[in-house]
Amino acid sequence: MSQFAYQPGMVYAGLIAMMALSAVGFPLPEEVTLISVGILAFMGAHPAHFPPPYEGAPVVNVHTAAIIAFTAVVASDTLIYVIGRVFGRKLLYHPRVHKFFPEHMMKRVEEWTHKYGAYACGIFRFTPGLRFPGHLACGMLRYPVWKFLVIDGIAALISVPTQIYLLAHYGEPILKYLRQFKLVLFGIIGLLVIYFVAKKIHQRWSTRAASR
Repeated sequence: MSQFAYQPGMVYAGLIAMMALSAVGFPLPEEVTLISVGILAFMGAHPAHFPPPYEGAPVVNVHTAAIIAFTAVVASDTLIYVIGRVFGRKLLYHPRVHKFFPEHMMKRVEEWTHKYGAYACGIFRFTPGLRFPGHLACGMLRYPVWKFLVIDGIAALISVPTQIYLLAHYGEPILKYLRQFKLVLFGIIGLLVIYFVAKKIHQRWSTRAASR
């Protein structure tokens, strides 16, 4: 894994791609990506423990990674908001889109938007699984663009860069525990991936069964 700490271009590109995919409901929480990048930044900052492939090799910089992650997240969230604002509720009834929004999910989104108004934009940012439909709903409800950007931006500023900075700062004890419990950790990650994929498949089947 440490070799990627000296491939910043690839890591930054992957970071942008994963943040964009997470924004549209990809079944892998963005936190996994942020944690991984934070650990790589820690490795790059400690060449004595994680030797570079050659002297002067570029490294994953924690500040650059944090800025890129924050920008990619806000840009992706805003894109989803704009799609919802442009196409409106009719988007939910499109045959290829409807299956991604089961009734129980949209009911929860509607409850939160009615209860919290524009502040729901920030709440969705902290709620994996509801980010995509939540930000889409904010656009459909035509919340002011500036309000969405401010609230979502503040929420992203709290949740996104902090994860990278924390991992980059406390990487040593975290890596120590990772080495000790890597089998357990990989098992947990595997189960989480299986859970999210199975959940998506179940939602699709439930939607199809309900439409018959």
